[in-house]
Amino acid sequence: MQFKGSGVTNKNHTPRRWLTLRQPKPVKRQKARNAEYYDMQKTQDILYKQSLNGQNFYHLMDLVISDENIQLAYRNIKKNSGSNTAGTDKKTMKDLEKLTVEQIIILIRNKLKWYKPQSVKRVEIPKSNGKMRPLGIPTITDRLIQQCFLQILEPICEAKFHERSYGFRPLRSANNAMAAYYKLIQQGNLHYVVDVDIKGFFDNISHGKLLKQLWYLGIRDKKVISIISAMLKAEVAGIGFPKKGTPQGGIISPLLANVVLNELDWWVSDQWQTFQTKKQYSTPVRKNGTLNQASKLAAMKTTNLKEGWIVRYADDFKIVCRSYTDAQKWYFAVKQWLKERLGLDISEEKSKIVNLKRNYSEFLGLKIKAVRKGYDSRRKAKVPKFVVESHICDKSLKRIAETAHDRIKDIHSAGNGEQLLKATGRYNAFVIGMHNYYQMATHVAADVNRIDYYAMRTLEKRTHCKLKRFAKKENDNHHQYILDRYGRSKRLKEWRGQPIVPISFVQTKAPSMKRVNVNQYTPEGRTAVHKNLNGINLDVLYYMMRNPIPNKSMEYNDNRLSLYCGQGGKCAITGTDLLIFDMHCHHIIPSSMGGTDKYENLLLITKDAHTLLHAQKEETINKLLQKLNLNSNQKKKINYWRTKMGLMGI
Repeated sequence: MQFKGSGVTNKNHTPRRWLTLRQPKPVKRQKARNAEYYDMQKTQDILYKQSLNGQNFYHLMDLVISDENIQLAYRNIKKNSGSNTAGTDKKTMKDLEKLTVEQIIILIRNKLKWYKPQSVKRVEIPKSNGKMRPLGIPTITDRLIQQCFLQILEPICEAKFHERSYGFRPLRSANNAMAAYYKLIQQGNLHYVVDVDIKGFFDNISHGKLLKQLWYLGIRDKKVISIISAMLKAEVAGIGFPKKGTPQGGIISPLLANVVLNELDWWVSDQWQTFQTKKQYSTPVRKNGTLNQASKLAAMKTTNLKEGWIVRYADDFKIVCRSYTDAQKWYFAVKQWLKERLGLDISEEKSKIVNLKRNYSEFLGLKIKAVRKGYDSRRKAKVPKFVVESHICDKSLKRIAETAHDRIKDIHSAGNGEQLLKATGRYNAFVIGMHNYYQMATHVAADVNRIDYYAMRTLEKRTHCKLKRFAKKENDNHHQYILDRYGRSKRLKEWRGQPIVPISFVQTKAPSMKRVNVNQYTPEGRTAVHKNLNGINLDVLYYMMRNPIPNKSMEYNDNRLSLYCGQGGKCAITGTDLLIFDMHCHHIIPSSMGGTDKYENLLLITKDAHTLLHAQKEETINKLLQKLNLNSNQKKKINYWRTKMGLMGI
């Protein structure tokens, strides 16, 4: 193929363990799996490869409005946390999921003929510093359109983005950014940091400059450029039409922000890391896939070049230098470059040069310093060795303490039963999530220890009783993860039989570097993090995708694909292979009884099994039982699902 120029179980629903012959859960990335369902993986791989080879793209709209891309966009956004947030038209994903596949495709194509986005809803959310961050929430239809564009533009841009940019990119994270930062300080012995804070970055992006940058990256389809321009200029309800900036809250906004600052990444890199020397130096490839530039860098250190390495996460970036003099020159050079090239100003109050051997520098919620620890064993002379010391920054600690306090109050005020389960679940999820993120701080346990003490004290004071240590009850498998991870801690307490995860029980885990060979848009790059679909008939899957059931909702047809893969291509009752013309999708709770098209309420079964589920005539039942030759376990399933429809067992 070439482009020329271009779940939770609900007690009212099925026990999922009954779906026989389900395949063991493979290692997967959900977006990669979704692309497989809709046969878009090859398309995205080709776009990435062609972009990497410097090809320009003049005919992208055909891909944007393809059936597969629109259906994939629906699948990708339907489970977003904001999918049920209404825009200015008051509609959410619940409105879209009722439409048929054909209706959604026609809706998107018609809107894109002469695209005029609906007004953007403006909301404000609190920032960690106490100020408010404005978000622009497009309507659900405009979000679906943005997702269609994102799926085509992202692989093209990924091929051109710099390796030291980590924010809002596939298979990259804040953890990877912190690992790169730690490495420069500890292994690179670079202890001067240029902290640059761009003043109102998202509000001051030049629309004209951004569109030129997209053109420079190879996106030469004028219709695509025109529609992105319309997205940028969408009216903000109650404010008007913006002349610059991109609203935070749009699905495509993070990609566009990276496009803007990609030019900064490469400019900084070309001054040192990727500087083109007249002499060609040997750069052998290490085992991990990185280039060994030791000879080149050693020669460059004898010149007047100023060493500087960028690490960027969205609009938060650092330039790490070897000396204060170099850092000073980098500071003024970056300030001037941002103003002249991107029309962006820096905040003089927040931007500064930090000597890490004396002061902390904040990055991604941590404050980081270089502290002396013995001598460098790699050198003959006695040269002091400096290692990274990092803590949760003060603002983040304050926010953690306040949230923990609020969640503890919720636990106390909750009654028994479901309210208590929800309250303890929210508290435990918050603590586990906090541990997962902040464990990259070297002193995370010491930082959160006091918060844990006050949180437990608060609960004990409110309940007027001493909390007991949590112990597993017989036949209790609901809390196995918590016991596996926190069971060794004496601080794992319980309240009314529910575990309370200890905030202080966390160990430092060194952040991990992003592996060079990991890539969402190459087959070999996905191997380490994603296992392709196997054990199912892809011809059947793609036939189902390209031939949706008429007059059935998009949600129904999308979930059929998930069920086919989730059931391993087998009937949920008989375990036989599901064939294209012998496959029925059954509602566990019938639509007439309030059943929905959600995944949890659907089963894929053979035609005969479906007939048996609904059969009421004794003659029909006996005939099908003889034909299917069901065992006792399969009959139990039949009877269980018949009772869900209000029918007698057989």
